[in-house]
Amino acid sequence: MNRIKLGMVGGGIGAFIGGVHRIAARIDDQFELVAGALSSDPKRARESALQLGIDESRSYQDYQTMAKQEAEREDGIDAVSIVTPNHMHFPIAKAFLEAGIHVICDKPMTFNLAEAIALKDIADKSNKLFVLTHNYSAYPVVRMAQHMVQQGKLGRLRLIQVEYVQDWMTEATEHSGNKQAEWRTDPARSGAAGCLGDIGTHAFNLARFISGLKLESVSAELSTFVEGRALDDNVHALLRFEQGVKGMMWTSQVAPGHENGLKIRLYGSQGGIEWQQENPNHILFHPHGQPSQIITRAGYGFNAQHAGLTRTPSGHPEGYLEGFANLYQETAQVIHQLKQGQDLQTALAPFPLPGTQEGLEGLQFITAMLHSSQHNGQWTQLEDAHELK
Repeated sequence: MNRIKLGMVGGGIGAFIGGVHRIAARIDDQFELVAGALSSDPKRARESALQLGIDESRSYQDYQTMAKQEAEREDGIDAVSIVTPNHMHFPIAKAFLEAGIHVICDKPMTFNLAEAIALKDIADKSNKLFVLTHNYSAYPVVRMAQHMVQQGKLGRLRLIQVEYVQDWMTEATEHSGNKQAEWRTDPARSGAAGCLGDIGTHAFNLARFISGLKLESVSAELSTFVEGRALDDNVHALLRFEQGVKGMMWTSQVAPGHENGLKIRLYGSQGGIEWQQENPNHILFHPHGQPSQIITRAGYGFNAQHAGLTRTPSGHPEGYLEGFANLYQETAQVIHQLKQGQDLQTALAPFPLPGTQEGLEGLQFITAMLHSSQHNGQWTQLEDAHELK
């Protein structure tokens, strides 16, 4: 198939997540980066485009010009990747959706809940694809965990324990020249949530994705341990899912000894499963009353329906980059189907790609968690989030 023409907003020289998206987009050789507004600094934008092999005529000084001119070109981009700080997600996504261009956006979807509601409406009316890059949902073993729950391997779900802990902000990293820390701790760019918005949304999405259950209410305590920091750096929460399922969540960026400790455990009436991101190719299955099992990616017991998400034989580690690549691979398949005249919902049906619904739920989650913490852990309904002050 012809490569999908990709543009990028943000992600210039020195930007971490932009590089991740570019690598992921090329792993299966289905995308070609041809245009970009790679920085708000014109000099840096030009230098970044030159370094990435983007023609000077398609290196733009702002995303508005890029959306307009690419939409007018016969060879214009099919999709755009948005890899900017959170406060820019909404206006950029809006511009490209209204220009008729598919959008791939880093999480959280928008700066606040009001923007998330508005963006979902814009995306729905545009009939264009919107993909939110919750990459952990595309790990092969995570997909298998979801399948095991759906197949009733755990019986009736009872408990969900999820945590995502890091240590890179144990000190005031934002004052040491670390640009990633600078914008993540700045309410004007990150939003009202720090650790909660950055990695707490991943923990929530993972629990929601594997269990298939809607989160109904939360009781949360957000803390800021580093003196002078404007946003939270540690979160504890009790979770109430539908069907009476109970949960707990801990996310922290001030936990020494933890690099990227995303971990989830689910327990039901007939068994339990455990998965850790730092050991991503193994899942522990505990059938009640039987010996525990270790199931490996592409190994014995691995579900064949997820084989298309793996690229190397069993025993060869795959993880973070491949998770992003799987989202890009599935996005490419949807876009190719759309080009052949298939309608959006039909094209999307085979793929559990996170989109605006997941993005909206993520902002409802953030809003409810913030409200609960501000009211001494008061139980707060997610469905009421749009009414909270």
